[in-house]
Amino acid sequence: MNHFNFKSISFYGIAICSVLLLFKIVTNYGENKLKAPLPLKQSYRLIFGEKLPDCNQPDIAILNIHQSGVYLNGSLLATNNNTQQTSNTEIHPTLSGRYKNKNISLSGQVLNSVLCKNANSKNKKDYKTVNIQMQVEKQDNLSGQITVSGMNKAIKISATPNQKLDASVKLNNY
Repeated sequence: MNHFNFKSISFYGIAICSVLLLFKIVTNYGENKLKAPLPLKQSYRLIFGEKLPDCNQPDIAILNIHQSGVYLNGSLLATNNNTQQTSNTEIHPTLSGRYKNKNISLSGQVLNSVLCKNANSKNKKDYKTVNIQMQVEKQDNLSGQITVSGMNKAIKISATPNQKLDASVKLNNY
């Protein structure tokens, strides 16, 4: 009785070789083509290029970003211009977006009081829809534009890492 059939041996040999070849291709692709995005800072000082129309807006706001790979969650907070501290009116993330090829895209709802500090605002819980498009530049600085619902044009913005807030967040997390 012949237990070694040529067809069976060739079938198993081809199956094993094809699995090894597929493993080699997938491993090579993963090592050379797939790269994790660079980590972003957790907090940025956001500077508006110009004022919103009919708005007594702050010159500086705080953009907090939480990153999980290419996915981003964030919040836009107002600052007190005298102390440069954030107001604790709304801490939970209200923006969501993606980070791809050094481009950041965030969109969501932001309190109108963060964007516009008019004294005649009747509803303190009034929200505006915002879209933020930014690019990562040298030394972790960001530049781009923000679009606010109800406006016809985008406003240029720039952002620099806020080391003071990053240090306090790290201390509180550990």
